[in-house]
Amino acid sequence: MTGAPAVEDALNRLEKTEPEIRAWVRVDADGARAVARRTVDGPLKGVPFGVKDIIDVAGLPTECGSALRRGRVAEGDAWLVHRLRGAGAVPLGKTVTTEFAYFQPGPTRNPHNPHHTPGGSSSGSAAAVAAGVVPLALGSQTAGSLTRPASYCGVAGYVAPVGAWPTTGISGLSPTLDAPGLLATDVTELARAVRAVDGTEAEAPRYLRFLRVLLWPGTGLAPTDRAMLDALKRTGRALAAEGAAVGDFGDSGLSRRLAEAHATVMAYEAARVLADEAESPEFLSDPLRELLSRGRSTASSDHTAALELRHVVRARILRLLENTDAILGPAAPGAAPHGLAATGDPVLSRPWQLLGLPVVTVPGHRDAEGMPLGLQLVGHPDRVGRLLGVARHTEGIVRRITGGAP
Repeated sequence: MTGAPAVEDALNRLEKTEPEIRAWVRVDADGARAVARRTVDGPLKGVPFGVKDIIDVAGLPTECGSALRRGRVAEGDAWLVHRLRGAGAVPLGKTVTTEFAYFQPGPTRNPHNPHHTPGGSSSGSAAAVAAGVVPLALGSQTAGSLTRPASYCGVAGYVAPVGAWPTTGISGLSPTLDAPGLLATDVTELARAVRAVDGTEAEAPRYLRFLRVLLWPGTGLAPTDRAMLDALKRTGRALAAEGAAVGDFGDSGLSRRLAEAHATVMAYEAARVLADEAESPEFLSDPLRELLSRGRSTASSDHTAALELRHVVRARILRLLENTDAILGPAAPGAAPHGLAATGDPVLSRPWQLLGLPVVTVPGHRDAEGMPLGLQLVGHPDRVGRLLGVARHTEGIVRRITGGAP
């Protein structure tokens, strides 16, 4: 369904789900209807989408989940919004973000169980897609801001390589780490949106029986839930049964060093990006004040050392990915935690985000309580089409081994 009927369907679905899920900051119903009536032809003609409220939509406020930005109306569209409009898609409104895309949660709840977090910071976007309101939503990632909520909410997610998509019109935290991304109902819809944004085609399956995949359990960074590790192992075995060469990534403490360097870079740069906001600490949450304080006390030499580690390891991993199609691992340590006071641990995304690599979150697995478990595929920044093709193939395998819908 596209065009005006798709917008009306989305608005009707939103009206039914929003009292419980609370995924939206602002719904521009009249604006979306007007755009749908005159929308241009394109690959996403009439498709309604949500926009994380750190991303500008012309004429709508961008409030970043903070009283300090309340009422600040965007004069123009962010680059990513502009590209989607050009493909015919229709912005439905702004979705909830954590405060300045950090840890302080908004009101959003997980559509699979409203007593569990949807993750963060792209919480509203992930929940809006999972609730069936929109098939597509915009997010961003600095740590695990898109990959984690995609996993928790059971949707597909794409984080662009750092620098590949302009961050114009996006309120970020760290120029080294910030990357825009997309959330969609499944990998096929995700690939369609990526193609509409930058022309990248998901590669055809003709090469898939020659896949080379490395498994990374992430256990060196965080205690990983048994159900998540089982999901990873089952998927790895199924890929091998389909003819893929499946091996182990190995680690030897590298992931932990990268995660620590990521935390250093994020704190140091956030303290400078949000220096003006730090002048009004009474309007900031405790977690954000602590991050900015840590960043101000971080020596520039520590920041430089973290970037040097990034440079050295990135070159090594890119060489590895020249002969490997993807690294497959958990997108989060487990299912969405119970409670709404926190958004879960982003640690399993930190190493890959520091390296600026593209990531696709593949949904489909669930734990014993029926909560989603997502896997992440990490690829080469110059081979995003290959990564999307591998992700689509992997999603099909997950559906077969879990009995999920096609």
